Amino acid sequence: DADHAHTRALAPAHFVCFAHDGAARSHSARLDSSAKSVHNVMARPLTRDIAGMKWSHYFPEQCVLSALAYEARPDDVFIVSYPKCGTTWLQYLVYNIYSGGVPPRDREQFWDNTPFLEMRGAERSIGRTKPGAIKTHLPFSRQPYNPQARYLYITRNPFDCCVSYYYHTKHLPGYCFGHGTFDEFFELFVTGDLEYGDYFDHVLSWYPHRADPNVLFLTYEELKKDTAAAVAKIAAFLGDEYKDRLHREPGLVGRILEAAALNNMKKIFNSCDFAAKDEKNGPSGKDPASAAPKDLSVEELVRAPMTGEFVRKGAVGDWKAHMSPAQVQKLLERIRVKTAGSDVMDLWKDIDIPR
Repeated sequence: DADHAHTRALAPAHFVCFAHDGAARSHSARLDSSAKSVHNVMARPLTRDIAGMKWSHYFPEQCVLSALAYEARPDDVFIVSYPKCGTTWLQYLVYNIYSGGVPPRDREQFWDNTPFLEMRGAERSIGRTKPGAIKTHLPFSRQPYNPQARYLYITRNPFDCCVSYYYHTKHLPGYCFGHGTFDEFFELFVTGDLEYGDYFDHVLSWYPHRADPNVLFLTYEELKKDTAAAVAKIAAFLGDEYKDRLHREPGLVGRILEAAALNNMKKIFNSCDFAAKDEKNGPSGKDPASAAPKDLSVEELVRAPMTGEFVRKGAVGDWKAHMSPAQVQKLLERIRVKTAGSDVMDLWKDIDIPR
């Protein structure tokens, strides 16, 4: 999601990367296809395999491996989702519940308090400022689990998730998807051929645990509909200390809502030097990219700022401006196949999505 910074670059041979400025960058001294033939091949985000999962170059390999091996502690709090389902908003609400409505001064303070486990690694997550939560995008089968730890899981309807994930991937130069179209991304989404895998597999891995006492299962749409009620629910889940504080301080909910308003979050996350100002990833702050060969342009790209906004619209229903009738039908068929025997789509029975 948000704290993309310096990473180790492992690039495949003979790969042409179209950077955010439209320039073609080569990871090989020899290209065996012309620019025209490259454009005839469906664009896809640049990823590589680590431990059986797709990962972009924003994720240092040693951080990914340490995240997957992380042993959850009884006092850990995790914020979990498939990408682009409201993770950063939920992180920000949790941060402000913990801080008593005092927003972070900058991104660095925010990341120190709510580190991204797969991007920053286990060591940085253990050393986070407390109280604070750990963010992950892992399916339940790969999630570090402790029955005494707390897990806040947030999901979003697949139509809007697809659109938001498209813009995220397009605007982060390290994905090398700047020339990619929505039609191309849609095909990858509907087949689950993306970083963190299939949307439906992810949601369905957590859905059976929605009633577990140590899991708070939320939807992006419910946060949008009544954010104040969601804040009260989240505070109660985090502990009596935070629930009681909301009752003792009448203006606290208002301060939390103001801090987490879209325009205020944009001030923190959407500055043009997004990658340049973020702290270095990896154990003890060491920059994993420092060990990468200097002739790999992916290293340069993951250091480059976003070309669009990280916190974009925060809207429900943006899919209507992007999906064709044929794409809607194709996604509906995917939903029918993947969710057969499950009532998971009832999470969105009260919102306007195709049925």
